[in-house]
Amino acid sequence: MEITLKGDREFEEIPSLKTKALRINLNENIYGTFAEIGAGQETSRHFFRAGGASGTIAKAMSAYDKAFSDAIYGAEDDGRYVTEPRLRKMLNHEIDLIEKRLSRKDYPNKMFFSFANTVTTIDFAKQFKGHGWIGIKYQIEPNQEYNDIILHIRFKETDGRLQQETLGVIGTNLIYGAFYKYNEPKKLLRYLYDHLDKDQLEIDTVNFSGPLFKNVDNRLMSLQLVKNNMTDAVMFGPDGKNVLPARIFYKKNILAFRGSFRPVTQVNMDMYENAYKMFIAEKKVDPDNTEVVFEITLSNLRAEGEIDEQDFMDRADLLCSLGHSVMISNFQEYYKVVEYFSNYSKARMGLAMGVNNLVDIFDEKYYRHLSGGILEAFGKLFFKDLKVYLYPMIDVETGELINSENLKVYPRMKELYKFFKYNGKVIDIKDFDTKCLTIFSREILNQISNGERGWENMLPEGVADLIKDYRMFGYTRKPLVLPKRKKYTK
Repeated sequence: MEITLKGDREFEEIPSLKTKALRINLNENIYGTFAEIGAGQETSRHFFRAGGASGTIAKAMSAYDKAFSDAIYGAEDDGRYVTEPRLRKMLNHEIDLIEKRLSRKDYPNKMFFSFANTVTTIDFAKQFKGHGWIGIKYQIEPNQEYNDIILHIRFKETDGRLQQETLGVIGTNLIYGAFYKYNEPKKLLRYLYDHLDKDQLEIDTVNFSGPLFKNVDNRLMSLQLVKNNMTDAVMFGPDGKNVLPARIFYKKNILAFRGSFRPVTQVNMDMYENAYKMFIAEKKVDPDNTEVVFEITLSNLRAEGEIDEQDFMDRADLLCSLGHSVMISNFQEYYKVVEYFSNYSKARMGLAMGVNNLVDIFDEKYYRHLSGGILEAFGKLFFKDLKVYLYPMIDVETGELINSENLKVYPRMKELYKFFKYNGKVIDIKDFDTKCLTIFSREILNQISNGERGWENMLPEGVADLIKDYRMFGYTRKPLVLPKRKKYTK
């Protein structure tokens, strides 16, 4: 055992890897297979070394040769091997073999499982650090339906051997957590980092499924990944399901909208529709290869220092109902968002924002932690093939329309702003709906929580009904009668 002093596990004894593996091995009812591809048999090694593995491991294998792998699991349509579909094929295939080869008459009390990973570690040139999919398919009662826990990880270490060892640690933690922490999925996620540090690997996607996790919302689990600093950003699609950002953004043109979306209003939709038209009209932008994402920063989710999970779900549900993908991030500064996108795509990118947001970008106080200050940040922000689509605002005191031509930045930043403005990096959205300029989400939120009327018409079609039906944002006017939630599709 070792004692940790980190976070909410202060003074808690963390079982050693050997203790975890041995506890699994000594449980006479846990029995299954290991299939590991790409980084050695690092997880099964922990169980073999702990002792008593014959009571746990029915088979351990690695099908490294592609022809062998395809013969066992079938070829993928895209020809790739380190993918979620590949992992799921591995898990399903191995469970099918267990069920076929081991008679329930001979093993009446066994809880079968299949652990699998498909991984690529760092290359010799050390340009690609590596990533992989890890998962377990398992029972906690004989003859029960199977449950799945699927993870995507990214290695941060720059040595192949260290990455292999890290993979073995997280694999052991996953198996142990699946059997002994399944009733506390939030804790299960945190315990995946037992004997690991955040600078060793990143977990950027997680999905729980099966009867054990029927009440688990994977979007909330994704939120935990960002909240616990396991990853910088997570993403889910219009259907509400978690998706791998790398797969969604890979080589795509990306148009991003940042906001609190509390709630999403007609202003947000007017900005989106007009910015999108301008973005896809660019010569370098293919509409069929363009991804639009609505981003909410973690700081925008905090209320009185804590994250209100129901509030998060409400915002997510509304954006999904409108057919949009949602990203939750730890990025306070815009340049970090662009850097993140640049990991996956070199194509043109766009940011749509209001005047106040652009003025904030030119505030030096946000860049004091950088050795190069604001110039370093702007080098990262505008060095890429990026444009800002600026939505205007009305000065409530003078009634003046403020856009890129007359906005006021901090005096020291005037020349820097002019440089980017007149080099075509900042473009005004001109075909806006003037009625939207007097809509403010904070006022709408106050009207909703105070039980006032008249806010409905300031929201996109159907959004007001959802807010009323599900008592979102403090709405209390009508008796509480909840219809069944819709499943969102594009």
